[in-house]
Formats: sequence, C-alpha cells, structure tokens
Amino acid sequence: MIAKVLMVLIFIGIVIGVGVSTRQKDSNVAGFVLGGRNVGPWLSAFGYGTSYFSAVIFVGYAGQFGWKYGLAATWIGLGNALIGSLMAWWILGPRTREMTQRLQATTMPEFFGKRYSSKSLRIASAAIIFIFLIPYTASVYNGLSRLFGMAFGIPYEVCVIAMAVVTCIYVVLGGYMATVVNDFLQGIIMLVGIVAVIGAVLASNGGFMEAQIALSQVPAQGSDLQGAFVSFFGPDPVGLLSVIILTSLGTWGLPQMITKFYAIKSGPAIKQGAIISTLFALVVAGGSYFLGGFGELYADQIAYAENGTPIFDSIIPTMLSSLPELLVGLVVVLVLSASMSTLSSLVLTSSSTLTLDLVEDNLVKDMNEKQRVLWIRGLLVVFVVISAGIALVQYHSSITFIAQLMGISWGALAGSFLGPFLWGLYSKRISKASVRISFILGVGLTTTNMIVPFLSSPIVAGALAMILSLIVVPVVSLFTPAAPIPAVIDPIVKPSPLSATDRELAAEAAAEKLHELDPKEVDPL
Repeated sequence: MIAKVLMVLIFIGIVIGVGVSTRQKDSNVAGFVLGGRNVGPWLSAFGYGTSYFSAVIFVGYAGQFGWKYGLAATWIGLGNALIGSLMAWWILGPRTREMTQRLQATTMPEFFGKRYSSKSLRIASAAIIFIFLIPYTASVYNGLSRLFGMAFGIPYEVCVIAMAVVTCIYVVLGGYMATVVNDFLQGIIMLVGIVAVIGAVLASNGGFMEAQIALSQVPAQGSDLQGAFVSFFGPDPVGLLSVIILTSLGTWGLPQMITKFYAIKSGPAIKQGAIISTLFALVVAGGSYFLGGFGELYADQIAYAENGTPIFDSIIPTMLSSLPELLVGLVVVLVLSASMSTLSSLVLTSSSTLTLDLVEDNLVKDMNEKQRVLWIRGLLVVFVVISAGIALVQYHSSITFIAQLMGISWGALAGSFLGPFLWGLYSKRISKASVRISFILGVGLTTTNMIVPFLSSPIVAGALAMILSLIVVPVVSLFTPAAPIPAVIDPIVKPSPLSATDRELAAEAAAEKLHELDPKEVDPL
C-alpha cells in the first residue's frame, strides 16, 4: 500500500510541477489555449491519444464491450487506430491547421462562426459544447474513482474531489502546454502499463491459449453461435459496428480532439504525428479492448445490479484486483494518467469556448488578452466544479454505466459537428441552413432517445446521428444558399462542381493550351 501511495503522489507531483514550469508560456490566449500553434508532432500525437483514451475506455468501454463481444471487441481498438487516428490526421489535420490559422480561429465555435459568417452558429455550437462536455467529464471521474476504490479503499466522493483539485491546479497554471507535456509523460506510462497488465492477466489465466479455450466454452445469451466470444465478429456484429462508428468516427467532430490540429506546427509535423498517434492507439485502445474481451471469465466475481445484470464498470477492476500489489499501483497510475489528460483537454476546451464564444462581446465588451486568459482560468474552475458535482450525483442515480454518459456526449457533439466541420473544410457549397439542421439533429436525436428510448442504446443513437450529419449537410446545401466564403480561405477550399457547359469550356481551353506547347514538352505526358 505504501508503494502504491508513493507512486500516485510522485505522479501528482510531476503533473503539478509541469504546470508550474510551463506557466510563463501562457501570457496570451494563443499561448494558453493552443501553445502558440507551435507544438511538435510527438507532443501533439500523444496529446491526441491521451485525450482520446481515458478511464472511460479502459474501465467503462473495455469492460462493457469486452463482456458483450468477447475478443471481437479488439476490432473497436483497431477502428480507433485506423479511423479515429490515422484517417482523422490525414483528412482533417492539414486542412484544419491551415484554415484555422488563416481564420485566426482558436476554438471550434469560432471556426463555425467565421467559416459560415454566422454569429448565431458560433453561439449555438459553444452552448452545445459546454452542455455536452459535462457528462463526458463526469464519466471520466466515474471510471477512475471506481478503480481507486478497488486499489485503495478510498470513498468515491473523495476520489472525485481530489482529482478535480489536481486537474484545476495544473491546467490553470500551465494551460495547453501543461496539458501536452503531461500528456506525453502520461502516454508513456499508458503504453508500458497496458502491455504489463495484459501479460499479467493472461498469465493469471494460464496463458493466452488456456484463456481463449476457457472463453470459447462460455455460451453467449441470444446467440446460437458456438464459441461466440472467440469468433471473428462476436455474437452481435451489428452492435459491434455501432460502437466502432461512435468511438472511431466520433473523434472527427469532437472539439477537444480537433483543437490538437489547431495547435500543431505546420509542415511535416502532421504526417509524423499521424503515424505516432496511430501506433499509440493500436497499443492502448487495441490492448484495452483485447483485455476486456476476457471479462466473461470473471462472471462469478464481478458485481451485479439488483435486477441481475452485471455492473460493467466493475469488470476491469475485478480482473485487476488479483494482480500483484505493485502492478495494481502501476494500473492506477496508468488510468490516472489517461483520465487526467482527458480531463485537462475537456476543461480547457470548455472554458476557452465559454470565454471566447459566449462571454466575450456578448456579456463582456472589449476584453484585452490578460482579461481573456483570466476569464478562461476562472471558467475552467467553474466547469470542473460542475462536472465533479454531476459525477457525484450520477453515482447515486439510475445512470450507472460510464458508456451511457459517454455515448450521449459523443453522440450529441459529433452528431452535431461532424458534417458541418468536415464539409466546411472541403466544399464552398455548404449552407448555414444545413449546419443548423445538423446541430438540431445531433442534439435532438441523442437527447430524445435518452428521455424516450426508441433506439437500443445511446451508442446506436450517437452512431446514427453522426452518419446522418454527414448525409444531411451536403443534401440540404443543394437546396439552400451557400454561406459566403471568407476571402482568406477561398484559395484553399475546394471549388464548387462545374456544370456540364463549364466542363466543356474548360476542356476546350486546356486543349488549346496543349497545342501551343512544344511537342518535346508534351511527349513525356
């Protein structure tokens, strides 16, 4: 116990120390919120990955979906690596960095407001971010506190409050640079910890082959498939696909993830960051879901609700409870690392959004740089207090699963923003009306399903909202006037499709130009 406590105290000391050491870099908004847009590929990639994967993934999702889908849950981790990391960096990264720099946009709502020349869209998106980042933050508190309770016997409430205080201290002190430097250190802990934990859990079950054989003999309820939990796509391929879409495609529309592209250096840093981020996701996400796939082997040890259903958040802590004490300490620091990095990203995103997109010019006029940073710091504390309060209330409510909270949050945010952001990067033809409809659809679908469930789960609702956002935005834009394009980004946005007549004229002009060239120059073509 002394060793475990020392490991945690050393970790907290390092985290706060980084906040103190980076304080001098946050004298203005760009420095405090984006690190001066000069963050290197390693820090950016680890920041992206550690913001992506937290206690929600390791404790909540790995436990729940490993239990439901067995070893096929590993597909979720692979989807997170290839779609949520690699493709996101390739498709969104370069264009996001360039356009936000030209627009001088610091937050996602500011991007929407300037890209679509609409103050109302900026305010609406800021409100959505503030409201729906709160349940996600509460879910992070939930997952970490359960693990702390298993390792130290500390009450849930004490864990939540302590974690909120530490997060406040280092983010208020150092801003974005404190988060990304800590993310890098925390990411290294996560990589080492995941590998060690998987090896230890498999060893405690007689090795991989023995554990797989035991898992193959567990029947899956509602499925006639023999050995369903070791099959290629598991007992429920459709449900598995919904989770992959939500957790992989969702990052494309989450403000705390997208802002990592705002802050990275220009040039080759994005290509380098894409590879680093993908490899990180393969180990951390793939390893977490692979570990969760053996959850059914602990069916006689986990906690159950009064109605007989398993408490999914208890599965991973139960798997780890029999490990050596020092390894449990490493796991606690691992999940603490993942959770602190995610929390810091969430609170910084929310507080900067509130300040720059709602308070400034709407409630407080003519802010200078010092006042902006002061407001961001103050609202950061407010956001932490609110989300910690929600986590405490949620713990005693009927919403007991981490995945429910995260599904609602990711579904509403990515379901609202995915289409408007992606199409806004690449097309001149997108209209304000299509963006409004996407906002209404994302929030409306997820919240309605939460109040009156008409879909099987928040996961399915969130995945559906994202897909509809991608479809609705270009379709509605065909029938509504396009939003004006700011002159600074006009050269880099893809031109509107040419009509048949325009294409013919362009082809004729190209042919005439070709005839004017010297034959020796044309030959290589």
